[in-house]
Amino acid sequence: MRTARFTLDPAFTVGAVNPRLFGSFVEHLGRCVYTGIFEPGHPTADAEGLRQDVLELVRELGVTAVRYPGGNFVSGYKWEDSVGPVEDRPRRLDLAWRSTETNRFGLSEYIAFLKKIGPRAEPMMAVNLGTRGVAEALELQEYANHPAGTALSDLRAEHGDKDPFGIRLWCLGNEMDGPWQTGHKTAEEYGRVAAETARAMRQIDPDVELVACGSSSQAMDTFAAWEATVLQETYDLVDHISLHAYYEPLDGDVDSFLASAVDMESFIENVVATCDHVGARLKSKKINLSFDEWNVWYMAKTHAEVSALDWPEAPRLLEDNYSVMDAVVFGSLLIALLRHADRVTVACLAQLVNVIAPIMTEPGGPAWRQTTFFPFSQASKYGRGEVLEVRVDSPTYETAKYGEADLLHATAVRAEDGSVTVFAVNRSRTETLPLEVALGGLGVRELVEHSALADADPDARNTLAEPERVAPHAVDGTALDGGRLTAALEPLSWNVIRLR
Repeated sequence: MRTARFTLDPAFTVGAVNPRLFGSFVEHLGRCVYTGIFEPGHPTADAEGLRQDVLELVRELGVTAVRYPGGNFVSGYKWEDSVGPVEDRPRRLDLAWRSTETNRFGLSEYIAFLKKIGPRAEPMMAVNLGTRGVAEALELQEYANHPAGTALSDLRAEHGDKDPFGIRLWCLGNEMDGPWQTGHKTAEEYGRVAAETARAMRQIDPDVELVACGSSSQAMDTFAAWEATVLQETYDLVDHISLHAYYEPLDGDVDSFLASAVDMESFIENVVATCDHVGARLKSKKINLSFDEWNVWYMAKTHAEVSALDWPEAPRLLEDNYSVMDAVVFGSLLIALLRHADRVTVACLAQLVNVIAPIMTEPGGPAWRQTTFFPFSQASKYGRGEVLEVRVDSPTYETAKYGEADLLHATAVRAEDGSVTVFAVNRSRTETLPLEVALGGLGVRELVEHSALADADPDARNTLAEPERVAPHAVDGTALDGGRLTAALEPLSWNVIRLR
């Protein structure tokens, strides 16, 4: 096969990586919370009922922010149900996922969970603009963040949390463009309530950071017009607009699935163009993007799963078991986010545990890493610094959805200490891809490692029975010689090449 090539030069950069790019998402959906992160009585549970085996994996994953409590769930969420003595909290119907919510895990438990992940884990709280509005958002903000001396801040202290939660980052609703959303609104309706909510929240705290709802996918009929209308109302009041995207192989079209990041990059660039058009018309600042839901998700089976439910507690929902092929696509999506780090300043992998997640658990039993765990943990660990511009000269292949696509998808990040990490995916299912990288002016002299996630069986997975079936392995033969890196990328592989 023809060699794929690109050049790295410190003079040509994309932008600095915001740590929030490695965020995740905890929704009250299926077993993400109950028997996921929270399971009193589990052998590893601490005094608060948090599973310490899961906490250890979350720390290893390198999550920096956690969006909560939804997702579709938030559009029916009454925050008051989730605070105070657990025995007094009401049980509610969750219309989004046809389940019963017990509220045993609530706002205080969420903040405690973040603290136990570590100081890098930041809250990202969503407010309900589906069935509720401005008043309830302000009440939640006051309860969570005001120091003391008001009815709601004093109620928080009475509930055992004297110190404010310090939530800086807030989502103004969720997927309000979607007809499936409880309280779905037109762009005009949502733009107005989002602007009113944002304006009021800034009266409490002018420095609060706010995310307006963008489109639920680029495929929505209202895409771009939705963003333009919402931003016309909210542009000077918010800091980010959201994007959501999920990918799966449809009708056996694996080649298009492997090129899913082509769509993700197009989505990002189209939203940036829309934002900048509105900003130019308003003669205002640049607004950034919050890609606060993204993943591989086999959605085709989800509707049947949900419609069959009869209001159970924490049912097994959306528990996709990811293959090596899924992990390679997942890694390519991470590369797409990094390649746009100048404008994508928040991103949340949906979700964290059990529900389309990198971490799986069994009630009363073990927790383990899915194949997608590894690209995320490696990107979070080594993808900090300045993203270098990468323009590949690559062999291509044909896809039904995206036309001609590069077999190589890659980016590179230069850390503060001058070390460089190349993240690269070979989309070919059958052939090794030779790679050559010119390292002009970077000053790196040593190859630290080349690891790859690949397998002779692209359908290989980690399961309860075989939790360590798939893991990254060291790659031999990669060389650094006179400012030139050469490597061979295995078929259908996610690669991390570290240089210093």
